[in-house]
Amino acid sequence: MIVFDLTCANGHRFEGWFGSSDEFATQKESGMLDCPECGSAEIVKAPMSPAVGKKGNQQSGKQSGPLVPVEEVAQPQADKGLSNDPMPPEVTKALGKLAEAQAKALKNSTWVGKDFAEQSRAMHYGEREHASIHGEASAQEARDLLDEGVAVAPLPFPVAPPEKLN
Repeated sequence: MIVFDLTCANGHRFEGWFGSSDEFATQKESGMLDCPECGSAEIVKAPMSPAVGKKGNQQSGKQSGPLVPVEEVAQPQADKGLSNDPMPPEVTKALGKLAEAQAKALKNSTWVGKDFAEQSRAMHYGEREHASIHGEASAQEARDLLDEGVAVAPLPFPVAPPEKLN
């Protein structure tokens, strides 16, 4: 999943989660996107500053996992013309707790990459032992799994595949 910061014609800023850049373009062209605050259908990608941490061998003393601290992500954008007010401290705290919960859940989960839909389906139909897994699935694959009664859910924060980690 890709998370884009979006802005409507009235300057309202919000985020949208998409399977790819092409999926964003398809939804925009088909009129499926609108502002949750005012309903405007004139939506564009807002400038984003990526939260990129130091490489593992450049950190001083403190070891961290693949998740970026919420405090770094939650900082207001430098361009005040496009951003709404900074997040309230309660929201920042809640996002931190959510990130901690996701990290705890993934600690005992196995990365299955692009085989996520196939592996989930195999567990659902008893073809393999149940286990906690996470991986990649397109929006259509996720919908198909849900239609079949397979319990799946998106992760609140994107996860890098193990081979992409430092």
